[in-house]
Amino acid sequence: MPRAIWSGSISFGLVNIPVRLFTAVRRKTVRFNQIDSSTGLRVKQRLVSAADGEEVPKERIVRGYPLDDGGYVTVSEEEMAALDPDMARTIDIDEFIDLSDIDPIFYDNAYFLVPGEQASKPYKLLVTAMEEAQKVGICHFVMRSKRYLAAVRPVDGRLLLSTMVYHDEIVDHGEIEGFEALDDVEIDEREQAMAQQLIAALDSTFDPTRHSDTYREAVLELIERKAAGERSDDLMAAPESSSDKVIDLMAALEASVNEAKKARKRHPAAGRKAGRSKAAGQAGQAEQIEQAEPAERTA
Repeated sequence: MPRAIWSGSISFGLVNIPVRLFTAVRRKTVRFNQIDSSTGLRVKQRLVSAADGEEVPKERIVRGYPLDDGGYVTVSEEEMAALDPDMARTIDIDEFIDLSDIDPIFYDNAYFLVPGEQASKPYKLLVTAMEEAQKVGICHFVMRSKRYLAAVRPVDGRLLLSTMVYHDEIVDHGEIEGFEALDDVEIDEREQAMAQQLIAALDSTFDPTRHSDTYREAVLELIERKAAGERSDDLMAAPESSSDKVIDLMAALEASVNEAKKARKRHPAAGRKAGRSKAAGQAGQAEQIEQAEPAERTA
């Protein structure tokens, strides 16, 4: 059973609701140990001095911040502890906002907030009020000596807390090389119409069960087959051939639309719309686009 990683209370106004924090996401990765190929035994890492290569005992190791001149500023554990934020065990909600106001880029890790003993009623009252108002709470709290910015939102009658990154941790797109190439690009109206038709053909509702980590599954399958005694030569797949051929954008869009329509016919449940009016509007838009005169293509 999962264990609580933090306990405290949600605080807003003069109301305090005892809660426990549980991890809401369980990361699944395939982990390997480093092995000496000649002996088949694990390889251990040692902390050694860059001066003479000798191993350094843990009691001599301190924190050091690198400077531009190649030197370091060392900071003791006591000095770091003096800077620790107030360890008050409260999740302080500062404001309530619309969920749509938060760019998903700000989200980090997700946690369930579980009501503490005798806190079920005020907890449910808060959840119900937030659901009716369609609001999320922006809050801050301290966990493991670190101050977190977070969003608390109601999900299926429960509270979910998502830690967030700070605004100055977001990379400005102006620092990324390559976007300037978009400035001189012109989009043909027919290409735009065909792209919109492709979007309409692929429109669906999100079903997380339709997606899986195929790479992790392939690695686990490889491990199982090797453990069963299969040879490496039998497990190596031939690499796919790559092509540097120039793409005919309109032809690619038309082929994509046709393939999307075929896929939808094969899997009608995957393309089911939440509302009939939305589906009818999109179908009408797609029909109008199909009646447009085909664009000229260049090889």
